[in-house]
Amino acid sequence: MTNNRLLEQFRSFYFRNYPDDMEIQISYFAVFGGMDWEIDTTQPITELIHTHVFNNFESIDAKMRKLTRNDNINRKLLKALATGDRRIFSAFNKAGLNNGNGGAALNYLQEKGLIQLEYSREEHPREKYPKTKLKRQEARHRISHKVLFTHPFIRFWFYFVVPHIKEIEAKEYDAFLKDFQKRHNSYTSLVYEELSEILLNYNLRDENILSSGSYWDANIEIDILTITHNDNIYVGECKWTNHKINKKELHKIKDKCKKLGIEPVQIIFFSKRGFSKELLMQENASLALYSSEDFKALLKKR
Repeated sequence: MTNNRLLEQFRSFYFRNYPDDMEIQISYFAVFGGMDWEIDTTQPITELIHTHVFNNFESIDAKMRKLTRNDNINRKLLKALATGDRRIFSAFNKAGLNNGNGGAALNYLQEKGLIQLEYSREEHPREKYPKTKLKRQEARHRISHKVLFTHPFIRFWFYFVVPHIKEIEAKEYDAFLKDFQKRHNSYTSLVYEELSEILLNYNLRDENILSSGSYWDANIEIDILTITHNDNIYVGECKWTNHKINKKELHKIKDKCKKLGIEPVQIIFFSKRGFSKELLMQENASLALYSSEDFKALLKKR
């Protein structure tokens, strides 16, 4: 369902800073979102990181440590959640935690409002085939929920800053900047996906949405799967890359839907760099194409 907290942060960032376009808004919001800073969005984002993060590193680090009780387990889990696939069990493994200490850390971070759970909609094979003897791998399969960060900047901190924290403390920034330049687009993809779901639900606001969010199971991942009260299914894919989406992506999402056994009334693509001419020619009631500027709709009061 609509993430009202992220939407309010998105609006607040825009009306505080008035970026020139929605691509800049999304890109800069993914880094500084959730903070009450005034950001000069005409400046390169790496310069702004110097100004607002590196120049205030000690005070921000102290606040982050206070939020996590300066607990090593809490910090390890946040780093694993920020840099991994967001699945709880894989984050525990990545951070070297077990269900006991990892679960306790997860509960604490939820209570502090740093993260929120995104529940899996996968059906376990045992529930799907109750009368069938399952293969060992199927029987032992664990459904894992995922985690979303409540503030983009907190995820940025544990995604980029914490892995380079010793170098930043020594005022050595080259490794951080190289890493940031390499992975900024892939990092932004998650915030873009969250905002895309909000935009889709905004455009479906006259329908009664029963379920919305990403979908994942052992074999398939779909960025957005929204179901309305009349059983209409909307499927969305988001691409925050420097390449246009082409017809191949349409075939891929249709193949995913077929494997999942669903028939969407509409497939929606959200693209940073737009779409191929071939795909644009196919746009109709069953295929919607959204570019960055379409996110202006989120700035309107409902």
